[in-house]
Amino acid sequence: MTEFVLQPTQEGELRRRVLFWVPAPLPVAGLVALIVGGSLSAAGWTILLATSVGVGTLLMSLIVQPTPLPEGLAPPVSARRALHRFRQFTGLRIALALTTMVIGAAAALVGGGLYPLIAALVLGLPQLLLAMPTFFTITRARRAMEAWGTTAYLWHALSRPAKVTWPVITPAAKAWRSRRIERSRESMRQKLVERAWRRAVREEAEPESREEAVSANERTDLLRPVAPPAVGADEPTDVVPHLGSDRAAQADDAPRETGDAGNGRDEEPTAVLPHLNSVEPTAVLPHLGGEAAADAQAPDGGSEDAAEKKREASGPRATVNRAARQFIERGSGALGLAVRKSRRGHSSTRPHPRKP
Repeated sequence: MTEFVLQPTQEGELRRRVLFWVPAPLPVAGLVALIVGGSLSAAGWTILLATSVGVGTLLMSLIVQPTPLPEGLAPPVSARRALHRFRQFTGLRIALALTTMVIGAAAALVGGGLYPLIAALVLGLPQLLLAMPTFFTITRARRAMEAWGTTAYLWHALSRPAKVTWPVITPAAKAWRSRRIERSRESMRQKLVERAWRRAVREEAEPESREEAVSANERTDLLRPVAPPAVGADEPTDVVPHLGSDRAAQADDAPRETGDAGNGRDEEPTAVLPHLNSVEPTAVLPHLGGEAAADAQAPDGGSEDAAEKKREASGPRATVNRAARQFIERGSGALGLAVRKSRRGHSSTRPHPRKP
């Protein structure tokens, strides 16, 4: 019996829906009996009203069947539509039976007796049994759906798996469970907020530890302003060797000689710039170095020939120096003409690269 009731298929779901409403008239009958005082006699028109409604709904449950399926439906579509129409048909029969019982209970309350309710129960309970998905009910509904020649596949659709649910109990239990989960989440969220607030208050109330204070001081040492040194406390260093030296102050006050200013002989060497007093000639600037450059620039021919021989012996760099010197002797005009002459007829813009 339990497997028959709790069968996890579409047929079992419809069966559970009908079985849930079968005992529903019993609490209603008990409540009406308490209200009317247990009396059975009632007004005749109330009994007639309940009986007529019960007979009408019973005839509708016996005669009305599902509408035929349209032609040309595929098997999956036919099975889906057949199941949908059979569920609507079952729900209609349950609604007709419950309507009969409700009208009988109202007529009993108005008439002051239980006869209208008894008549409604006698005519309404068979309608609930007719709504049960039995072999007879399913076969008759399938034949009604196949009246236009389309196969209904109703048995296949009813054998599909479905969850075990009850009409009112399952939605109510689901709503209560979801509400309880939401309340537990809200309480947990409030606990986390309160815990975080207490931790923040505790951290503000407790003094900083010694290690944290030391680390904070170390981090802010470089950001603190440096106090200015006292007068006369400057000492020479490797980078700035003239701090605190009277000789540097006298050198700044004394007039500098202009004769050797170009060679940098008025500056003294330091640890950072040790080459200030030893400027030597190079291949690019051969005139640096004093006496050798003066001899090379002498007006007499002998010294000039000697310098020329020296330049020739120095290699290809001397030829480059000679060409540069010739351009300098000609002046900016000759250099400008040469540059303009070499660029004549050529575009000064860079060609556009042709890349794919």
